Amino acid sequence: MARRGRRSSSDLAAPGGLPDLRAQGGSWAPVSQADAEALAEAAIDILTRVGVSGAPECLTQVILQAGGSVEGDRLIYPRALVEDAILHGPNEVLLAGQSPTHDMLVGGSRVFTGTGGAAPNVVDGDTGDFRPSTLSDLHKAARLADALPHVHFFARSLVARDIEDPAEFDLATAAASLMGTSKHVMVQATDPAHVGLIAALCYQIAGGEAVFRKRPFLSLNINHAVPPLRLHAESIEVMAEAVRAGIPVHCNVFGQLGASSPVTVAGSVAQTLAETLAGVAFVHAVDPRAPRIAGPRPMMTDLKTGGMAGGAGEQAMATGLAVQVMRHWGMPCSVIAGATDSKQPDFQAGYEKALSIDTAIRAGANLVTQAAGMQAGLMGVSFAAMVGDNDMLGAILRANVPPDITTETLALDAIVEVVNGDGHFLGRPETYARMRSDFLYPDVADRSSVEDWSASDRADMATRAGARARDLMQAHWPAHLPEAVLEALTRRYGLEHRRSDDAD
Repeated sequence: MARRGRRSSSDLAAPGGLPDLRAQGGSWAPVSQADAEALAEAAIDILTRVGVSGAPECLTQVILQAGGSVEGDRLIYPRALVEDAILHGPNEVLLAGQSPTHDMLVGGSRVFTGTGGAAPNVVDGDTGDFRPSTLSDLHKAARLADALPHVHFFARSLVARDIEDPAEFDLATAAASLMGTSKHVMVQATDPAHVGLIAALCYQIAGGEAVFRKRPFLSLNINHAVPPLRLHAESIEVMAEAVRAGIPVHCNVFGQLGASSPVTVAGSVAQTLAETLAGVAFVHAVDPRAPRIAGPRPMMTDLKTGGMAGGAGEQAMATGLAVQVMRHWGMPCSVIAGATDSKQPDFQAGYEKALSIDTAIRAGANLVTQAAGMQAGLMGVSFAAMVGDNDMLGAILRANVPPDITTETLALDAIVEVVNGDGHFLGRPETYARMRSDFLYPDVADRSSVEDWSASDRADMATRAGARARDLMQAHWPAHLPEAVLEALTRRYGLEHRRSDDAD
């Protein structure tokens, strides 16, 4: 079962903050269409035959009213509801920025990359050691993300471990993130009662509830399932509250192959898709028009150590397989990619991140989270890595921009002129004209000559990225919030704020 339709011109729209890179996902399919359909059917079959446990009353009543049933301790979803959620749910979701230049229309072949991870530690820029992260660190990460052009959204990448009260923790996280960037923000709510607090802040910033509902610049990451096939009651209630408040929801499932899902890639992905559908179908039953994004996250376990193996080749395949089914269903989706197991921005981090992120994009993921700054299997954030990863993301996105094939770009006339003339293309006007429009140049990667490099301080990319991160955090102070709101939040949470032109 799949939604079919022609690709619209809007599918190729440039990502917010990235006007010259119109990356297009979905150029690669890991398995045949028949295999993808078999996997999709298996996921639906799991949800409608095996069902889920741990369903709270609010979900149980909605599913029963839609034609579901209860068998023992398991809630069985009705096939008709699941299929309707797939076929008739929104195939595009607007995740707005506080600045319209950062709007993301999620769906089709559009690709956006950003942060995420909710790590409990940050890498100290002076010592290189991991230390517990604070609200100030989260605010710094948001400001840095705001300055990096290939980071399109800011999903909470750090945990404010200096705030103990749960309600204050959730509200402060939203506030620091929204203060730090005008790009779209994704946070979490640990309790259903906290959704209203976050919504009230968003309504205040937007200038009213109706304004926010039309252009939602914040969404909630909700891990609604605890694999295998158990639902998290409070998260389901958070999901319901978010739908009522007009906040887009990410229906995320984070399972681990061989631990909380089957050891085979196919089985793990099928279960993860079923668990994802459990959240998507619930949202659809509550409000068919509610903006929701499916977030299947079949994660790899290193069966030798028991830890996560986010940079493994098997991880790239599992993610690609889940995304292929999402594309078959025509459902906007997000994935985790970039979860390197390296503890520092080194060779291992580079190849693990590039492999998983590029594979996710080529498979057709709309949102790639955890794509900038994450280290140590999502346990820590490095600001230097955020800057270095920005270069990497630009290169990957550029590699996924299909070239125009026209009479002009085939350049047959130019080839004839050059071979009968100067013998090179360097002096031609079109070469000069396209030098900026067709090529992306790195910020901190090294393309200097051997002679220039030998005469320099020979700093590696991580060192240059760390220096660049310090410069950006010193100079980049977004001021997009209404002045009164900005001053009130700055006083309440003790976060530093300066105008960019006042920075030292």
